[in-house]
Amino acid sequence: MSIQTRPKKKWNITQEAFARFLTWLHPDPDQAGEKYEEIRRRLIKIFACRGCDCPEDLSDETINRVVQKVPEIAESYEGDPALYFYGVARYVHHEYLREKPIPPPPPADEPSSREEDYECLEQCMENLPSRSRDLFLEYCQEEKRAKIKHRKRLAEQLGIPLNALRIRACRIRMQLQTCVLECLQNKASE
Repeated sequence: MSIQTRPKKKWNITQEAFARFLTWLHPDPDQAGEKYEEIRRRLIKIFACRGCDCPEDLSDETINRVVQKVPEIAESYEGDPALYFYGVARYVHHEYLREKPIPPPPPADEPSSREEDYECLEQCMENLPSRSRDLFLEYCQEEKRAKIKHRKRLAEQLGIPLNALRIRACRIRMQLQTCVLECLQNKASE
C-alpha cells in the first residue's frame, strides 16, 4: 500500500505572526507551547480517525491557516482557541475529500469481477494482523438491533468505549477497502 502525501501550500508565516499566535493560545510561553502541542496531537488524531492518509500534513495545514487568521480574530474571539482549530479542521477535511482521487470501480458487467472481488477481499483479510481480522469479523456479526447489542458487549469485553470500537472497526474497514481496490487494479492491469 502506498502512502500519499498532499502537496503542501506555501505559507509565509513570520516569526512575529507565530509569536502572536502563541500569545493568543496562552499568555505564558510555556503553557502556549504545551497547548500548541496538545492541539496538534488532537488534530492528527482527528484526521487519522477520519481515514486521512496524511494526518500530519492536514494538521499542519490547519494550524497554518489559523496562524494566518489570528490577527483578524484574536481580539474578538471568545472561548477556547482549540475549538477554532477544530472548525478550521472540518473545512480542511472537506477539501481533502474533494481532492482525494477515488479509484474507479471495476466494471460490474464482467462475470469474473465478483469472483475477483471475493478473492481480493480474502487475500486482504489474510494480510491483516490476526487481532485486527478477528476484531473486524466479530464487529460485523449480527443484524439490526442484535448488531447494536453485540457491539456494546464487544466494547465491554475489550474494556473500551463503544465509540473507540467504532473507530477501530472503521480504520480496519478503510485498510481493507484500500487493499481490495489496489488488488483489483493490479488484476485489471494484468
